[in-house]
Amino acid sequence: MKPIKVGLLGIGTVGGGTAAVLKRNAAEITRRAGCTIELTHVATRTVARAQGVVGDEVQVSDDMLAVVNHPDIDVVVELIGGTTLAKELMLAAINNGKHVVTANKALIATHGNEIFARAREKNVMIAFEGAVAGGVPIIKAIREALTANRIEWVAGIINGTSNFILSEMRDKGSSFAEVLAEAQRLGYAEADPTFDIEGNDAAHKLTILSALAFGIPFQYDKAYIEGISTLDAADIRYAEQLGYRIKLLGMTRRTAQGIELRVHPTLIPEKRLIANVNGVMNAVLVKGDAVGSTLYYGPGAGAEPTASAVVADLVDVARLLTADPQHRVPLSAFQPDMLSDEPILPMDEVVTSYYLRLQVADKTGVLANVTGILARYRISIEAMLQKEAQGGAAEIVILSHLAREKDVNAAIAEIEALDASRGKVVRLRMETLG
Repeated sequence: MKPIKVGLLGIGTVGGGTAAVLKRNAAEITRRAGCTIELTHVATRTVARAQGVVGDEVQVSDDMLAVVNHPDIDVVVELIGGTTLAKELMLAAINNGKHVVTANKALIATHGNEIFARAREKNVMIAFEGAVAGGVPIIKAIREALTANRIEWVAGIINGTSNFILSEMRDKGSSFAEVLAEAQRLGYAEADPTFDIEGNDAAHKLTILSALAFGIPFQYDKAYIEGISTLDAADIRYAEQLGYRIKLLGMTRRTAQGIELRVHPTLIPEKRLIANVNGVMNAVLVKGDAVGSTLYYGPGAGAEPTASAVVADLVDVARLLTADPQHRVPLSAFQPDMLSDEPILPMDEVVTSYYLRLQVADKTGVLANVTGILARYRISIEAMLQKEAQGGAAEIVILSHLAREKDVNAAIAEIEALDASRGKVVRLRMETLG
C-alpha cells in the first residue's frame, strides 16, 4: 500500500506531540497500519519554530489553505482550534476529497452535523478521538467496542483544569481563588480560564459523547451548563463529612422523556472509583445494558497523550482507505439515516438527588418550616447536618432523595422567602452512579 501523506495544520502543544510520536514510533505505526504514514507538510504562523520541530524533510509554510489544497496530501490533521478558520479549512479539505483528523471538540460539538453531512457526501472520514479526554480512547469505545449495548448513561470528569482545582480545594481546604491562581502558575489553567471553570469545555465534550451514545444530532446549544467558580470550600468540606466528593461532572442519560445533557458540580459517593479521580486526570463512566458500568481513565490533555489519540486516528484512516465507504464505522456511531429524534430534556424536568445548604435563624420551629416546604414538593430527606453559625444563625445541610429540578427550585424559593432565612440556599446536585 502506498504511503499515507499527512498535512498538519497547527504545530502547538498537540501538533508538536503528533510530529514527535509519528517520527519516534514510525516503525511500530507502519506495522499496525500496513503502510507508512508520512508527515509531509505543516502550516503554522510560527514557521521558523515549526521547522526546528519537524526538521528539513517536512515542508513548512504559513499558508494553511495551500496545505488543504495540496494534491499529494491524503489526510489533513486540524489542530489549530476554534470554530471559524478551522471550520473553513476542514470543509475545504472535505470538498477536496481529503480525510480529516481533528482534536477540536468545540468545532465538532457546534458544527459536527454539517461537517459530517458534507463528509458523507464526499465519502471521506472524519476522525476525532483526541477531541474528548485526550489520550483516553473513549470515542472508539463508544463507537465500536460497546455497539452491542443500549447505552443508558455516560458520566465524565472531562476537564482537567476544573478537576485539579476541586482536588486541591478538598486536599488543602483552600478557596477557589487561591487554587485557581496556583493552577495558572503551574500551567494547568489559562490566563483566561473561563471556558474551563464555567463548564463550556466539558459541555463540548459531553455533547459529542451524548451524540455517539444515543445516536442523536450534536446539540451543544441545548446543554445545561454550570461551572465551579462560585463553589464554596465549605460545601466541599460538608460533602466530605457526608461521604461524598464534589466533581464537575458531565452527565448524559437516556430517559423516557428525553436525553439529559448537563454539566455542573456534582456530589458523588466517595466509594465510587470516579470520585477518586484527582488532579488533571480525566475519567468517563459508561453504563450499557449488557456490559454494565465501564470506566475509562487517563490524562485528558497534554502534548503526547492527545497526540496518541491523533496518531491512532491516522492509523484508523490508513486501515480503512480501501474499505467501501458504506461499510466504514459510521461517523456518529449510528447509521446516518437512523439517528434518533429524541429531545434533549429541559433541566426543569431532570430528576436527581440534591445537596442543600442554608442558614436560618436559630430558633424553635424553623427546621419544621423548612422540612414542611420540602415535603409539600415531594422532596424527601436522606441525611441532614446542623451546624452552629455566627450571629445567632444555624447552618443546615440537607441531602435529598430523588426529586424533580423544578420542584427543588420552587422549594428553594419558598425557603429563601422565610423570615428566618439568612441569604441564598446553596444547591448542588448528586449522582450515585451505581
